[in-house]
Amino acid sequence: MADRELPSSDRVLLVEGQDDKHVVLHLCRRSESMPTFCISDKDGIARLLDSISPEIKVSGRKSVGILVDANDEPENRWKAIRSRFQQLDLHLPEEPEPNGTILSAVPPAVPRIGIWLWPDNQCPGELEDFVKSMIPSKDPVWPRSEEYIDRIPEPDRKFLPGKEMKAKIYAWLATTKTPGRMGTAIKAKMLDADGPLALKFTDWLRRLFT
Repeated sequence: MADRELPSSDRVLLVEGQDDKHVVLHLCRRSESMPTFCISDKDGIARLLDSISPEIKVSGRKSVGILVDANDEPENRWKAIRSRFQQLDLHLPEEPEPNGTILSAVPPAVPRIGIWLWPDNQCPGELEDFVKSMIPSKDPVWPRSEEYIDRIPEPDRKFLPGKEMKAKIYAWLATTKTPGRMGTAIKAKMLDADGPLALKFTDWLRRLFT
Protein backbone atom coordinates (compact mmCIF):
# COMPACT_ATOMS: atom_id res chain seq x y z
CA MET A 1 0.00 0.00 0.00
CA ALA A 2 1.60 3.27 -1.07
CA ASP A 3 1.74 6.10 1.47
CA ARG A 4 2.92 8.92 -0.74
CA GLU A 5 1.47 10.80 -3.67
CA LEU A 6 2.48 9.51 -7.08
CA PRO A 7 0.95 11.72 -9.81
CA SER A 8 1.76 9.15 -12.48
CA SER A 9 0.10 6.27 -10.59
CA ASP A 10 -2.55 4.42 -12.55
CA ARG A 11 -4.75 4.04 -9.43
CA VAL A 12 -5.49 7.03 -7.18
CA LEU A 13 -7.86 7.86 -4.34
CA LEU A 14 -8.75 11.55 -3.98
CA VAL A 15 -9.45 12.68 -0.40
CA GLU A 16 -10.34 15.97 1.26
CA GLY A 17 -7.59 16.05 3.87
CA GLN A 18 -4.83 14.47 5.89
CA ASP A 19 -7.19 12.83 8.41
CA ASP A 20 -8.96 10.96 5.61
CA LYS A 21 -5.62 9.86 4.19
CA HIS A 22 -4.35 8.68 7.57
CA VAL A 23 -7.47 6.65 8.33
CA VAL A 24 -7.49 4.99 4.90
CA LEU A 25 -3.79 4.11 5.11
CA HIS A 26 -4.18 2.36 8.46
CA LEU A 27 -7.38 0.60 7.47
CA CYS A 28 -5.60 -0.77 4.42
CA ARG A 29 -2.66 -1.94 6.51
CA ARG A 30 -5.10 -3.84 8.72
CA SER A 31 -6.84 -5.42 5.72
CA GLU A 32 -5.83 -8.48 3.75
CA SER A 33 -5.23 -8.59 0.00
CA MET A 34 -5.49 -4.83 -0.48
CA PRO A 35 -4.44 -3.70 -3.97
CA THR A 36 -1.86 -0.95 -4.35
CA PHE A 37 -3.01 2.60 -4.97
CA CYS A 38 -1.89 6.08 -4.00
CA ILE A 39 -3.82 8.66 -1.99
CA SER A 40 -3.90 12.29 -3.06
CA ASP A 41 -4.88 14.84 -0.40
CA LYS A 42 -6.64 17.72 -2.15
CA ASP A 43 -6.84 19.98 0.91
CA GLY A 44 -10.57 20.62 0.90
CA ILE A 45 -13.75 19.77 -0.97
CA ALA A 46 -13.53 22.64 -3.48
CA ARG A 47 -10.08 21.61 -4.70
CA LEU A 48 -11.12 17.97 -4.76
CA LEU A 49 -14.12 18.70 -6.96
CA ASP A 50 -11.96 20.81 -9.27
CA SER A 51 -9.45 17.97 -9.55
CA ILE A 52 -11.92 15.33 -10.75
CA SER A 53 -11.69 16.14 -14.45
CA PRO A 54 -7.87 16.45 -14.67
CA GLU A 55 -7.34 13.32 -12.56
CA ILE A 56 -9.64 11.26 -14.78
CA LYS A 57 -7.85 12.53 -17.89
CA VAL A 58 -4.34 11.50 -16.72
CA SER A 59 -2.84 9.24 -19.39
CA GLY A 60 -2.81 5.57 -18.41
CA ARG A 61 -5.06 6.03 -15.41
CA LYS A 62 -6.98 2.84 -14.57
CA SER A 63 -8.99 3.77 -11.46
CA VAL A 64 -9.97 7.00 -9.71
CA GLY A 65 -11.64 6.95 -6.31
CA ILE A 66 -13.39 9.95 -4.75
CA LEU A 67 -13.81 10.06 -0.97
CA VAL A 68 -15.76 12.96 0.56
CA ASP A 69 -17.90 13.85 3.58
CA ALA A 70 -21.66 13.73 3.09
CA ASN A 71 -22.02 16.52 5.67
CA ASP A 72 -25.54 17.65 6.64
CA GLU A 73 -27.11 17.16 3.21
CA PRO A 74 -25.84 14.07 1.34
CA GLU A 75 -28.17 14.87 -1.56
CA ASN A 76 -26.46 18.19 -2.21
CA ARG A 77 -23.00 16.69 -1.98
CA TRP A 78 -24.00 13.97 -4.45
CA LYS A 79 -25.46 16.59 -6.82
CA ALA A 80 -22.19 18.53 -6.71
CA ILE A 81 -20.24 15.43 -7.69
CA ARG A 82 -22.74 14.41 -10.38
CA SER A 83 -22.50 17.84 -11.98
CA ARG A 84 -18.73 17.43 -12.41
CA PHE A 85 -19.25 14.14 -14.17
CA GLN A 86 -22.00 15.51 -16.37
CA GLN A 87 -19.49 18.06 -17.63
CA LEU A 88 -17.42 15.07 -18.78
CA ASP A 89 -20.49 13.45 -20.36
CA LEU A 90 -20.37 10.73 -17.70
CA HIS A 91 -23.53 9.93 -15.79
CA LEU A 92 -23.72 8.82 -12.17
CA PRO A 93 -26.82 7.16 -10.71
CA GLU A 94 -29.45 9.38 -9.12
CA GLU A 95 -28.30 8.27 -5.65
CA PRO A 96 -25.07 6.79 -4.30
CA GLU A 97 -24.92 3.02 -3.96
CA PRO A 98 -25.12 1.89 -0.29
CA ASN A 99 -22.02 -0.29 -0.74
CA GLY A 100 -20.06 2.42 -2.52
CA THR A 101 -20.61 3.57 -6.08
CA ILE A 102 -18.44 2.13 -8.85
CA LEU A 103 -18.84 3.13 -12.49
CA SER A 104 -17.86 0.22 -14.68
CA ALA A 105 -19.91 0.92 -17.83
CA VAL A 106 -17.77 3.79 -19.09
CA PRO A 107 -16.08 4.49 -22.44
CA PRO A 108 -12.79 2.59 -22.95
CA ALA A 109 -10.67 5.72 -22.52
CA VAL A 110 -12.19 6.53 -19.11
CA PRO A 111 -10.85 4.83 -15.96
CA ARG A 112 -13.00 2.94 -13.51
CA ILE A 113 -14.62 5.49 -11.17
CA GLY A 114 -15.51 4.96 -7.52
CA ILE A 115 -17.25 7.29 -5.05
CA TRP A 116 -17.74 6.93 -1.31
CA LEU A 117 -19.54 9.46 0.91
CA TRP A 118 -18.50 9.34 4.57
CA PRO A 119 -19.89 7.79 6.65
CA ASP A 120 -21.97 5.18 4.77
CA ASN A 121 -23.14 6.68 1.43
CA GLN A 122 -26.60 7.32 2.86
CA CYS A 123 -26.60 9.17 6.18
CA PRO A 124 -25.50 12.73 6.92
CA GLY A 125 -22.09 12.91 8.53
CA GLU A 126 -18.38 12.87 7.93
CA LEU A 127 -15.20 10.91 8.57
CA GLU A 128 -15.67 11.04 12.35
CA ASP A 129 -19.09 9.38 12.08
CA PHE A 130 -17.43 6.54 10.19
CA VAL A 131 -14.73 6.27 12.87
CA LYS A 132 -17.39 6.22 15.60
CA SER A 133 -18.74 3.00 14.06
CA MET A 134 -15.36 1.37 14.80
CA ILE A 135 -15.38 2.15 18.53
CA PRO A 136 -16.07 -1.15 20.34
CA SER A 137 -19.66 -1.30 21.61
CA LYS A 138 -18.55 -1.97 25.20
CA ASP A 139 -15.89 0.72 25.33
CA PRO A 140 -16.35 2.30 28.80
CA VAL A 141 -14.90 5.69 27.87
CA TRP A 142 -16.99 6.50 24.80
CA PRO A 143 -20.24 7.26 26.69
CA ARG A 144 -18.27 9.56 29.00
CA SER A 145 -16.69 11.32 26.01
CA GLU A 146 -20.14 11.91 24.54
CA GLU A 147 -21.47 13.21 27.84
CA TYR A 148 -18.49 15.51 28.32
CA ILE A 149 -19.08 17.25 24.98
CA ASP A 150 -22.87 17.29 25.32
CA ARG A 151 -22.63 19.00 28.71
CA ILE A 152 -20.57 21.94 27.45
CA PRO A 153 -22.94 24.94 27.22
CA GLU A 154 -23.27 26.20 23.66
CA PRO A 155 -21.80 29.66 24.43
CA ASP A 156 -18.67 27.96 25.79
CA ARG A 157 -18.12 25.59 22.86
CA LYS A 158 -14.98 26.29 20.86
CA PHE A 159 -15.86 23.87 18.04
CA LEU A 160 -18.06 24.83 15.11
CA PRO A 161 -21.80 24.02 15.04
CA GLY A 162 -22.36 20.60 13.52
CA LYS A 163 -18.93 19.36 14.59
CA GLU A 164 -20.07 17.67 17.79
CA MET A 165 -19.08 14.19 16.60
CA LYS A 166 -15.58 15.37 15.74
CA ALA A 167 -15.26 16.87 19.23
CA LYS A 168 -16.46 13.63 20.81
CA ILE A 169 -14.03 11.50 18.81
CA TYR A 170 -11.08 13.68 19.82
CA ALA A 171 -12.24 13.70 23.45
CA TRP A 172 -12.18 9.90 23.28
CA LEU A 173 -8.75 9.87 21.61
CA ALA A 174 -7.41 12.13 24.37
CA THR A 175 -8.01 9.35 26.92
CA THR A 176 -5.95 6.71 25.09
CA LYS A 177 -2.41 5.64 26.00
CA THR A 178 -0.95 7.49 23.03
CA PRO A 179 -3.39 10.34 22.21
CA GLY A 180 -3.15 11.25 18.57
CA ARG A 181 -4.86 10.81 15.25
CA MET A 182 -7.69 8.49 14.29
CA GLY A 183 -5.43 6.42 12.08
CA THR A 184 -3.08 5.84 15.01
CA ALA A 185 -6.00 4.38 16.99
CA ILE A 186 -6.63 1.96 14.12
CA LYS A 187 -2.97 0.95 14.12
CA ALA A 188 -3.07 0.38 17.89
CA LYS A 189 -6.21 -1.77 17.46
CA MET A 190 -8.26 0.49 19.71
CA LEU A 191 -10.70 0.81 16.81
CA ASP A 192 -12.35 -2.24 15.28
CA ALA A 193 -11.28 -2.49 11.66
CA ASP A 194 -13.45 -5.61 11.25
CA GLY A 195 -16.79 -3.95 11.95
CA PRO A 196 -19.55 -4.07 9.29
CA LEU A 197 -19.07 -0.53 7.98
CA ALA A 198 -15.26 -0.71 7.93
CA LEU A 199 -15.41 -4.01 6.04
CA LYS A 200 -17.91 -2.56 3.57
CA PHE A 201 -15.55 0.36 2.93
CA THR A 202 -12.43 -1.77 2.44
CA ASP A 203 -14.41 -4.08 0.13
CA TRP A 204 -15.28 -1.01 -1.97
CA LEU A 205 -11.57 -0.16 -2.16
CA ARG A 206 -10.74 -3.68 -3.34
CA ARG A 207 -13.44 -3.67 -5.99
CA LEU A 208 -12.35 -0.27 -7.24
CA PHE A 209 -8.60 -0.77 -7.36
CA THR A 210 -8.18 -4.46 -8.18
